[in-house]
Amino acid sequence: MNQLTLVLPCALPNAELAADLLKVLQAPALAALLSRSSTCNLETFDNTNRLLPHEAWLAHALGLAPAPNGEAAQAAFAVQAMRGYGLAPEPGGRYFLLHPAHLAIARSHISLEDLRQLNLSEADGRALFDIAAPYFDEIGQPLAYGDAGTWFMRADGWSDLQCASPDGATTQDLSVWMPEGEHARAARRLQNEVQMLWHEHPVNAAREERGLKAINSFWLWGASQATAQAPTCAARLHTGDAPGWLAALATPAQRHASPNSVLADRQDAIVVLGGLIEAAQGQEWGMWLQQLQALEADWFAPLLAALKDGRLGQLRLVLSHRDAWLACTTSKNAQRKFWRAITLNKLKAS
Repeated sequence: MNQLTLVLPCALPNAELAADLLKVLQAPALAALLSRSSTCNLETFDNTNRLLPHEAWLAHALGLAPAPNGEAAQAAFAVQAMRGYGLAPEPGGRYFLLHPAHLAIARSHISLEDLRQLNLSEADGRALFDIAAPYFDEIGQPLAYGDAGTWFMRADGWSDLQCASPDGATTQDLSVWMPEGEHARAARRLQNEVQMLWHEHPVNAAREERGLKAINSFWLWGASQATAQAPTCAARLHTGDAPGWLAALATPAQRHASPNSVLADRQDAIVVLGGLIEAAQGQEWGMWLQQLQALEADWFAPLLAALKDGRLGQLRLVLSHRDAWLACTTSKNAQRKFWRAITLNKLKAS
């Protein structure tokens, strides 16, 4: 295998916590991969684009957006994700990702609950979809069902609508993360109508009895225009611990990635592992350390061994937090730079 790119969202610790976290992290393989590299660059990210760095990077890498930074940064995943669910977007149509969501009202602001924590079953997701779909049909913006937490809305006239990714908006004051543009008011009106449809719905009553959050709204984002042909990417995408929309960008066989399966594929690959996001979003740094420790055993050590014995030609690590990503490339030759001390210090420079 020539090149593997391992993308780890939220693998960069917050700058104010980095020194303390890295004191207790035991990850010699990750340290070797970062320290003995041929290139290592930190790129700051302007999240006024209302998405996270890894989302912009991935959209660009997959040929879905023109640039991973600046004003052109986008997360145009909807059409490609639809195809991954076996749906057939009509060429020329503009489609959005739509997620059933819980909006929490605090004293001073509204916040979006992390979608991973909603535990929405297929039966409940389908029931909520079935009550909402006729209304979307009525206004000429039909819905399509991917899975319980991943739906799609067609809205050809909403090309101006600028939306935030759910992971970008989670933990933030939504007053600055809600949709913007000429059709923002129409989007809010649609949201209000659906909130009324779902208010006191039996699904939500049953969820609250089980101690779960009510599904009281939805989140729109990821808009893209359907073309006759899907864009192609030279590297094959693999995912692990990924939400439905992200897993759908990979083929079914590549949705539960492991080093053995990726290396055996022998094709250049991009691997996105999302297991660190929930812990970082929730500021659960003990959980974050446990997840990173698991990655050390499950990924970093096996990939370091594959570099050294020639099964892998080049490894690129793309590590991110909300405001930057760090891209480090290493190889068998780079690992021979014995004079470079093996440390995790590059994680502090972010």
